[in-house]
Amino acid sequence: MYDVNKLREDFPILSRTIYNKPLVYFDNGATTQKPRVVVDAMVNEYYSVNANVHRGVHFLSMRATELHEESREVVRNFLNARSTNEIIFTRGTTESVNLLAYSFGEAFMKEGDEVIVSVMEHHSNIVPWQLLRDRKGIVIKVIPMNDRGELLLDEYEKLFSPRTKLVSVVHVSNVLGTINPVKQMIEIAHKHDVPVFVDGAQAVPHMPVDVQALDADFYAFSGHKVYGPTGVGVLYGKENWLDKLPPYQGGGEMIGSVSFERTTYNELPYKFEAGTPDYVGTTALACALRYVSAIGMDAIGNWEHELTQYALRRFEEIGDIRVFGNAAERGGVLSFQVGNIHHFDLGTLLDRLGIAVRTGHHCAQPLMQRLGIEGTARASFGLYNTKEEVDALIAGIERVRKMF
Repeated sequence: MYDVNKLREDFPILSRTIYNKPLVYFDNGATTQKPRVVVDAMVNEYYSVNANVHRGVHFLSMRATELHEESREVVRNFLNARSTNEIIFTRGTTESVNLLAYSFGEAFMKEGDEVIVSVMEHHSNIVPWQLLRDRKGIVIKVIPMNDRGELLLDEYEKLFSPRTKLVSVVHVSNVLGTINPVKQMIEIAHKHDVPVFVDGAQAVPHMPVDVQALDADFYAFSGHKVYGPTGVGVLYGKENWLDKLPPYQGGGEMIGSVSFERTTYNELPYKFEAGTPDYVGTTALACALRYVSAIGMDAIGNWEHELTQYALRRFEEIGDIRVFGNAAERGGVLSFQVGNIHHFDLGTLLDRLGIAVRTGHHCAQPLMQRLGIEGTARASFGLYNTKEEVDALIAGIERVRKMF
């Protein structure tokens, strides 16, 4: 049995009140709350073994290095990567995309070459490619979607040409909740000898991800969305690809040797990890991944699916509400508008009731343009949310409706 009330005890913030109301936290798509064990892991490392990694022969440095590299192994196992050489620590998904766009673009793309993205991408998987376009003259092609919020795979395959160098696509939409068929999309791309990057920021916290089963060439996620700390993330890349990519940044740690005449680069994965890493953050990230693994990613996914279906049924009871996205495969994200109430007003008034939802364009303005709207309110679920909290959201929406 999935004991959500027992799990909630692991998250101290969930017991607090907002404006004298119990906190109902439905902004998990932006960031998740942290279990006590994750914060304790950070405190313990700072107070017991804090020292810079890879650079010292003293006890604290060696122990900090061990923890940092153990964390890399935890991530490797969590994603089922083949080797820890394929696990690069970054500051998050955004830096991972920028790293790939820069390094892949420098190595393999020239004017007129093409990258394929989708209409539902987060800005972090659009703007880095636009920067590359401005720098090198590449072409960005966009996969369209239907009105249910599902990518059109027939149209996707038509986008490939001899100049296509990369597909960069989101696994789960942060607005629609659509779970894209990335395995099938990777198979299509590979038939054209084109590698694929997958933005897994909204997938990794909610479902098992096996990069070898997907056959993804690159995959990224952020620690803070999977109950870990902010400022740390992961870029997975197949070793044969990473070997061929130039470094993204220069500095300490990523070098083999340096002279004023010539510099050689370190081996994988350190070639892409210039400077002092967030070694405390990586330890806490590993702790978070152990935490969700102990619960079971399938169990988390099943509970969130049940919660989403319950919320959709409750939403049907509200008159004049529009939910965006109705894909056959969807995750625990509900973006909605209520009547003519502006999403900002709705979110502000729900906040006064202790209910935290996201409002705005959700860093997906091209998708908003496709939907013909400026923004939505968004409720996104996490492993600790309950049906009672969904009921509180419904009651809050009804109360706001009456005010208008």
